[in-house]
Amino acid sequence: MADLRHPMFHDEDAARAALEAVRWPHGPNCPHCGNIDGSKIAKVEGKKQSHRPGLYYCNECKGQFTVTVGTVFERSKIPLSKWWLATHLLGASKKGMSAHQLHRMLGVTYKTAWFMAHRIREAMKEDVKSSGPIGGEGKTVEADETYIGKRETPRKLSRGRIAKPTKSGKAGGAQKRIVVGLVERGGKARMFHLNDATAATVRDVLVRNVDRKSTLYTDSSRLYTRTGEEYAAHKTTNHAIGEYARREGDVVVHSNTIESVFSVFKRGMVGVYQHCGEAHLHRYLAEFDFRYNRRTVLGFTDKMRVDAIMEGIEGKRLTYRSAHEAHHA
Repeated sequence: MADLRHPMFHDEDAARAALEAVRWPHGPNCPHCGNIDGSKIAKVEGKKQSHRPGLYYCNECKGQFTVTVGTVFERSKIPLSKWWLATHLLGASKKGMSAHQLHRMLGVTYKTAWFMAHRIREAMKEDVKSSGPIGGEGKTVEADETYIGKRETPRKLSRGRIAKPTKSGKAGGAQKRIVVGLVERGGKARMFHLNDATAATVRDVLVRNVDRKSTLYTDSSRLYTRTGEEYAAHKTTNHAIGEYARREGDVVVHSNTIESVFSVFKRGMVGVYQHCGEAHLHRYLAEFDFRYNRRTVLGFTDKMRVDAIMEGIEGKRLTYRSAHEAHHA
């Protein structure tokens, strides 16, 4: 656990030095031209202090930069010490931390805390294209879908049908937001927000993210019937008859691991965040994926999670306008 008395949470020079150590472990490199030759990069120093702190000058491209240039922190007026503290709080809290809580603890406005949290979630986001699919030969991947909240744009049903509310007056599953989840047993999880859950859209998520040499475990939903034939094996449990686990020799067939991932996600969304605009749901999914994939049982500590977030800030930008853009898998 990180010591909140550490200078990087209170002192700007210490916070900047800590970020430079994480981002530039072998010395500064220029984000403008990619120069990594330390002899051609100079730190701008002087008694007059007419320049901003932590400024470097690149003799290769004649550009100036600090450690935040080319990251989600670029152009931020928020002190780096507060960025470190916010990152620690979000990285160490299993079910997240609300923007209202951050605003009270950091001493910033609610609007600022909300935007800070989204920038940190952007740093948490995994590049699934470069990291490749989960699973593989001899490995098991569980897949399932869940429904949360109410859609902001009502779903149009086929053949002109009208969605009927439940007996309690709620919208029902047809008008909820759809999340498809994948988890490799003993490994990583990935969750995706879909506009519609059909055999075609779910197949697209599966084939892009799960190695076909994997064994696939799902419930008996017809969403996975045809796609399951593309994998090394596909085993199901029938929840409709109360079957949630089945032993086949030394193997236990179930999808309870992905259900536990959904459980933590829903407890966080209902108990901590309480409300989430549909346009932002994909960032909350990235946040819960990040913490699950770096859970304690895999040997990760709070400090390791925070350092991983700080390593993920590079090459990403998030403006206040782009933060409101909708996104689907």
